[in-house]
Amino acid sequence: MGDWNKAVIEEFRANEGKVGGHFENMSLLLLHTTGAKSGKPRINPVVYLEDGNNLVIIASKGGASMHPAWYHNLVANPEVSVEVGIDKFKVQATAIEEPERSKLYSKMSVKYPFFDEYRQKTDRVIPVVTLTRN
Repeated sequence: MGDWNKAVIEEFRANEGKVGGHFENMSLLLLHTTGAKSGKPRINPVVYLEDGNNLVIIASKGGASMHPAWYHNLVANPEVSVEVGIDKFKVQATAIEEPERSKLYSKMSVKYPFFDEYRQKTDRVIPVVTLTRN
C-alpha cells in the first residue's frame, strides 16, 4: 500500500470516516478487496455515492488509460467489505452495464464534477460498480 493511501486510511479511522486534503467534504469509504493475482488483502479509499440501498463507486483512476487494481480485484472476487464511517460490513460488488452505468456516472459527476474531467481524459469506458449490502 502506498504511503498516500496509508495516511488517508489512518486519518479515516482516526476521525470516524472524515478526512481532509483531497477528500475533504467527500463521501469516502474504505474498500477491502482480495488481490486478483496475489490473493492478499487490499484496502483502498474510494469516493462513493448512495443510490437507494446501494453504494456506487467509480473505477476512474483519475482518468488513467487503465482500470485501477481494485477494480480487477472486485471482478475476480466480488464479495468484499467496506468501512463507512465507523461501520464495517460485507457487500456484493457488481459492475453495472449500460444504460444504468451512464446514469449512475452522471449522478456521481453532478456531486463531484471532477469525474467529468476524468471521463474526458481517457478513451476507456470507466466502470461503475454498485456495492450491495449482504
